Amino acid sequence: MAAPTRTERLRAHLTARSRRVGVSALPIVQCAVAAGVAWFVAGDLVGHARPFFAPIAAVISLGVSLSSRLRRVVELVVGVSLGVLVGDLLISQIGSGPWQIMLVVALAMTIAVFADGAALLVAQAGSSAVLVATLLPPGETGGFDRCIDALIGGGVGVLIAALLPSDPVAPVRREARALLDELAAVLTATADALRNRDAEAAGAALQQARASQPLIDGLRAALRGGNEVATVAPLHRRRRRVLGKFAEVAERADYAMRNARVLGRRAYTALQDDEPAVPELADLISELASAVTALTAQLDRDGDRTLAREPVLDVVRHAVALQRQWEPGPSEQVMLAQLRSIALDLLQATGLTRGAALREMREDP
Repeated sequence: MAAPTRTERLRAHLTARSRRVGVSALPIVQCAVAAGVAWFVAGDLVGHARPFFAPIAAVISLGVSLSSRLRRVVELVVGVSLGVLVGDLLISQIGSGPWQIMLVVALAMTIAVFADGAALLVAQAGSSAVLVATLLPPGETGGFDRCIDALIGGGVGVLIAALLPSDPVAPVRREARALLDELAAVLTATADALRNRDAEAAGAALQQARASQPLIDGLRAALRGGNEVATVAPLHRRRRRVLGKFAEVAERADYAMRNARVLGRRAYTALQDDEPAVPELADLISELASAVTALTAQLDRDGDRTLAREPVLDVVRHAVALQRQWEPGPSEQVMLAQLRSIALDLLQATGLTRGAALREMREDP
């Protein structure tokens, strides 16, 4: 197969970037609208002169990420208030200059770390202190007004998130797909390594499984953001039930990937030690990877994943039938046990309780 040309690579690169802009389009619109509204409220309605903290707070409270918006608003307002307070109190007494800026920033950030330690709070305390010490020295605009501006901006940000809400489920579905696709890829790579008796390939599959934590973290962050949107946006509150189903998928996919790591480690060790593994075992792992793909295909059904159960149960039945035909060795026993554990995780991801999933797995094939 010919390597892609430079034009094809450029087209693919531009397509990927355009897709990224498309995903962030609504959060960008939210930030733009919130900034304008916050400036109007603080400047025209409240009457503050140059209320630049208001649009800044609105943009930061929204951002292009859906995660932890409410916490960001609190951290932002507290950080700005702290920085303004320290700056106003000190600069009015000691004047403005390089060493005064160093002192004000150090003191504001120290207090912020002591009070909470959150990254946004500390950064806002320091940056607000800098602004007070340089661009807006005391006397031009009261520190209390700046705190009010930050509060207005944060409140407008939350209001815009409620009135122009992003889809709380779409990012969760996207992250869940990515995690399950990675799980299927790890299982497929492990099966191929066993089938080809390739210890190096098994080691690569194990490393791939160990590197999956960012995908798990991304899914959990998307769930937090989705739940926040569903909480503040009346239009999306009914979708909290769907998010609850995806939360179960996230939990079980996490466990399944951990079991896949144990499976991959045992496969790697067995191949390194030249232990036997029947070809049917690799076929079972490949079949399990296909069952994961079937589960991924069901994610478009707003959390309804019942149709993905049968492929998982087929894997369990085939494993039981295979064990009746031969006596597995030590490593084969471990891999079969992990295969059953992953199957149990997947069945729970389809909505079954642990007890119901175990009953389904114990039925005689």
